[in-house]
Amino acid sequence: MRSSTGVHYIALDHVRALAAFMVFSWHFTHGASGFPIPFAYTPAFFPFAVLDEGHTGVALFMTLSGYLFAKLLDGKRIRYSAFVWNRVLRLMPLLVVVILVEGIRLFLHGINLRLYVWSVLRGVLYPTLPNGGWSITVEFHYYLILPLFLWLLSKSRLLPLCIVAISIASRALLYQVNGDISGWAYASIVGRIDQFALGMLVFQFRSSIAGKHLLAVTTIVGFSACYWFFDASGGIYQNLKSPLWIVLPTLEAVAYAVGIAWYDMSFVHPLNWASKFLARIGEYSYSIYLLHFFVVFDAAGFVHNHIMRLDNFYVACLWSAVFFSLMVIPGYVSFRLIEGPFLKLRKTYVRTVAPKETCVSDPLPQISGTT
Repeated sequence: MRSSTGVHYIALDHVRALAAFMVFSWHFTHGASGFPIPFAYTPAFFPFAVLDEGHTGVALFMTLSGYLFAKLLDGKRIRYSAFVWNRVLRLMPLLVVVILVEGIRLFLHGINLRLYVWSVLRGVLYPTLPNGGWSITVEFHYYLILPLFLWLLSKSRLLPLCIVAISIASRALLYQVNGDISGWAYASIVGRIDQFALGMLVFQFRSSIAGKHLLAVTTIVGFSACYWFFDASGGIYQNLKSPLWIVLPTLEAVAYAVGIAWYDMSFVHPLNWASKFLARIGEYSYSIYLLHFFVVFDAAGFVHNHIMRLDNFYVACLWSAVFFSLMVIPGYVSFRLIEGPFLKLRKTYVRTVAPKETCVSDPLPQISGTT
């Protein structure tokens, strides 16, 4: 959340830490095959459904990304080539390291690397990159259409709703043709574009959400209850062919965007040790996200087999919090040794636009700061 201009949004670091924990807890409690907690399990206490279906943390990441870039670029013009350069520097070094490490791991296990190399190459367009790298592909697809979003916002704060409507209609059409939209909705820009768009849109109305505690709590509790019903009906793996996927990304985006804006605008966030520690987790969340795949499944198995059984979901969540906290260590090392050196090469891409200059003659905003 710290840009090349020196701007730091500690509240958004907190949100990013929460998103990373949701994904980590999902993998820790359920593993790759429903161990130690079966996928069919549904927590009795309904707010825990967002941990039991913690894959929704990716939706929180995407919505936060849209909100953040709206916050960084609001009232500014950007130099697009420098923007893309900065995003490559931010995301690619660690992703390349993870791809290489995963390739070495597969080679040591005697697995033919030809298919792995092909899956990495296809990852430019398809969700085939390892260790959750598919979400990085989606993020870069968003960067490609970011100028369109900025142009829409320069014309009207509500125009991004057109993109949301088009994406819902597209998913509905794909569902009618294929009878299955879950893959597109979950792992591609076709589903995730709603989350970027609504993150940017809600930022425009952030002052209307600031201090509206009843609105925010009602939205979050209502979303948690809806997600509990989704979880109780079988969750992600038993609803792959459900038409709910036509609107599920949109519902996630609305709830998370409102929650982000409320948390960002309604409170003075302290700089005590707890807040700083949480912000550090957010700062290292990209490293934690890509690296946790190497350890999270074995960590749960180790606790279950050698310390205590993890048959109880709530106990498993507590243990996931312990190991998630420990992930700060490799996250710090990765951030300092792999991510940090490349971040020093970033260029400024943002400059403030005086009101009289506002992009009347420019068909699209010019892209100049950095994240």
